[in-house]
Amino acid sequence: MEVKRIIVGPLETNCYLSISDNEMIVIDPGDEPEKILTEIKKIKIKPKYIILTHYHFDHTLAVLELKKKTEAKILIHEKEKDFLNFSVDLYLKDKQKIKIGNESLKVIHSPGHTKGSICLLGKKEIFTGDTIFENGYGRTDLLGGSEKEMRESLKKLSKILKPSMVIYPGHGNIFQYRKICLSYQKSKQLLINFKKRLSAKK
Repeated sequence: MEVKRIIVGPLETNCYLSISDNEMIVIDPGDEPEKILTEIKKIKIKPKYIILTHYHFDHTLAVLELKKKTEAKILIHEKEKDFLNFSVDLYLKDKQKIKIGNESLKVIHSPGHTKGSICLLGKKEIFTGDTIFENGYGRTDLLGGSEKEMRESLKKLSKILKPSMVIYPGHGNIFQYRKICLSYQKSKQLLINFKKRLSAKK
């Protein structure tokens, strides 16, 4: 699977174009639709789906413009239904498979950041939205978030991920999976340190 990252919006969201055998999906078009559409035009493949890892604005702001210009179907987990202000073509369920060309991505329901947060698992890669970052995990203090569910999701993912699998997070660097990156206590401390650094910059 070929993956193109496009960093968009003030929160520097990672939007991804994922391509396999002349089919393409867009993951988390968080802002700057024209920037995303320019990259789509370069690839010369019409997107099949727009998949949202969760409902937050920084992952969805460009979705309607992309839908209008490409006619791609919008997909999101069913537990995000109550948090949306736009129409969706298909609500996803845990373990559902999404076919792209000759490959597929498996939906992994990973609540914690939001009720319907998902990861998308391929053979050698995973798109994690705001569930996993290189230096920790997503915040759990926003609407629909849960520290307890995040802990359970990290535990679930630690049993699924394989060494050296490429992780494509919703923000920050793309990186290879290391078991230590899903240690709950270590991730929590890294998140605390990250918040301190952000506060110091203000």
